[in-house]
Amino acid sequence: MSSDLTARARIRDAAIKLFAERGIDGATIRDIAQEADVSSGLLRHHFGSKEGLRDACDEYALNELTKLSGQFSEFNTLDGLTPRVQQLQRYLIRSTMDGSPTGAAMFDRMLVFGNEWLATTNLKIADPEAFVAVLAVMKMSLFTMRDLMSRALGSDVTEPATWARMLQASLDLFSQPLITEEQAAQARAALDRLAAGEE
Repeated sequence: MSSDLTARARIRDAAIKLFAERGIDGATIRDIAQEADVSSGLLRHHFGSKEGLRDACDEYALNELTKLSGQFSEFNTLDGLTPRVQQLQRYLIRSTMDGSPTGAAMFDRMLVFGNEWLATTNLKIADPEAFVAVLAVMKMSLFTMRDLMSRALGSDVTEPATWARMLQASLDLFSQPLITEEQAAQARAALDRLAAGEE
């Protein structure tokens, strides 16, 4: 951790690192203060409480990732996919998945960002709200299913080479249709019948 950072920034970065690794409940104020090389009192002076620190981390991580990507996709910003960015991504997923009101609010913000991105595209989507929600959850699953993905690929997906392999597979999925237009039309008709409660 750089000594050039302010104490507040060192505390925030330490919290992001430990929250990403252990979850919000798994990292104590004392752990974070030790990681940042500050006193617990200084941490409380800057952030008030663990929740105040967590709110600051949420805001910082989301703002940093939003600045990096103007789209709801990693594929236009792969050159910027540094270990630091991956850590921020892991942090946001942890924050979103922990079941707290703050985590739910983070997911809501992700959906707002996704809808803003969708409005800039030429995609023809029947149900934009559902589309953005499904895409957000699919993207999150690359993180939440990390252990199973690592097992399937034979190495830890937090390693750059394995992460690149996983994103290559995602790119293959998103860059080519998996079904024909005729199959899609048949499926839409079946879904319309299902939604209408038809036998």
